[in-house]
Amino acid sequence: METSEPLAVVVGATGALGGAIVRRLRSRGVPVLAVARSAGSLDALSADDSGVVGCAADIGDDGAQQAIADGLTVWDAPVGMVVQAAGLPAVGGLDVVEPAALGAAVALKVGGMLRLVRAADPWLAEGSRLVALGGHYGAEPSPHVPGAGVTNAALANLVRQLADAYGPRGITAHLVAPGPADTDRLRRLSADRAAARGVDVEDILAERCAESPLGALVTPEQVGWAVATLLDPEASALTGSTLALDMGARRGL
Repeated sequence: METSEPLAVVVGATGALGGAIVRRLRSRGVPVLAVARSAGSLDALSADDSGVVGCAADIGDDGAQQAIADGLTVWDAPVGMVVQAAGLPAVGGLDVVEPAALGAAVALKVGGMLRLVRAADPWLAEGSRLVALGGHYGAEPSPHVPGAGVTNAALANLVRQLADAYGPRGITAHLVAPGPADTDRLRRLSADRAAARGVDVEDILAERCAESPLGALVTPEQVGWAVATLLDPEASALTGSTLALDMGARRGL
């Protein structure tokens, strides 16, 4: 597929947050190379939109780098944005998490971001954006979610390094860090936690909402809006920084 328009590469494109990002980018007319592990889910995503092309790859595996590069070679267009939005597996609380699972989570998110950037590097140009989707618990640690906390803190560090390394080329790096998002995954995890505590799932969800002064969860649409906004030229001022979408839950200054 050939286009003169800069495209976006979105990893985790079939997830709740990744899907919202794809939809928001497409609403701005941005072509998308959608990356996910399941070819079937990618077919469904691109069936009604010729501006979305699927690329089946597991970003946790080194082979994903070549798969994405091959997809970009076929598309033959400059890359204006890459987004690492792959979700983390549930690893349990600090009292039960397997130590190796923490390393695996970092390898998926942090290593995956590096694979993505390296795959797209030949197509990046001045004004391109390198975007990682992190999370609230990277800055507000909680023993309930050690995997998310450790991984997203490491991801923030990598984004800062990418900002320094790619800045001389006019390329910026950004971390978007949502708070708990209103998705089916959150509800499944909340149901498991509710069962362990012997309470109703709505009680667990209410606790998550109570972390915010607004008493609300972040929506996937709000995450998609934030990522797409980084395409604006003015967003270069945000390079290396974290864009917190936590409904005011973060307590640190």
